[in-house]
Amino acid sequence: MSRVLNILLIEDDAIEVMKFNRVLKSLGLNHKVIEAGNGEEALQILKERNIIPDIILLDLNMPKINGIEFLGILKSDEVLRYIPSIILSTSNNHKDVLECYRIGIAGYLIKPLKYEDYTERIRKLLEYWSTNELTSQ
Repeated sequence: MSRVLNILLIEDDAIEVMKFNRVLKSLGLNHKVIEAGNGEEALQILKERNIIPDIILLDLNMPKINGIEFLGILKSDEVLRYIPSIILSTSNNHKDVLECYRIGIAGYLIKPLKYEDYTERIRKLLEYWSTNELTSQ
């Protein structure tokens, strides 16, 4: 059975944030999205611990604290390290992909150029994680 997810979306590009929210709406999904414009902002949200997200979707190329630096900090926290973190990036740099998996990500998705392809990838991603057994329940 699918359930509503608390999603922490870490993305510095406002257009990408709008696109993600538009996809959720077009798919009729009511997941709760918490937005952070960079890794530093995301760490502040997580530090407050008002809401522990079920999954984290993040871009790699961000100002202040990039995605890889953010993951390193996240995975060193005894509570937060178990939150599934999925990279949602335009970068297909093999070195970045390997480094992210070494740190402990749950997945790596390349943002496709076509909106329809992006919608389908997000649909599949959220369908999986809304039926998966998560640790933050």
